[in-house]
Amino acid sequence: MDISDVSKASGLPASTLRFYEEKGLIHSIGRNGLKRTFNPNVIERLALISLARSVDFSLDEIGEMFTQDTAEVNRELLLAKADKLDSKINELTLMRNGLRHAAECSAPNHFECPKFLRLVKLAGKNRFRQPSKIKKANGV
Repeated sequence: MDISDVSKASGLPASTLRFYEEKGLIHSIGRNGLKRTFNPNVIERLALISLARSVDFSLDEIGEMFTQDTAEVNRELLLAKADKLDSKINELTLMRNGLRHAAECSAPNHFECPKFLRLVKLAGKNRFRQPSKIKKANGV
């Protein structure tokens, strides 16, 4: 398949395909005139790259995930990403439940609702530096 066929089949622009090749994620098998040509199985590899990107793998992680030129993937890296996703799902579930509660809460003010305050605390966790850490970072 030439690069324009791969672009049409994958929905990715040729510039992305060239970039992925430069990063070592896909490999052309030659040229047809000025156009790169690819093995038809590149579509499956691009689908795997798309799947990995949709679950927040970086391109570097995707490169590490593939072992040489085989169809094998780094299972440890997949498990580590699955664990991160589980953690994120749990956090988002707690936040969703808190938002639903806040929408239905009978407290006169949301800041008087213990569940809403826990939601605010959860949302701020790891998003803002603690004042003592900022002081240490600034040498105070």
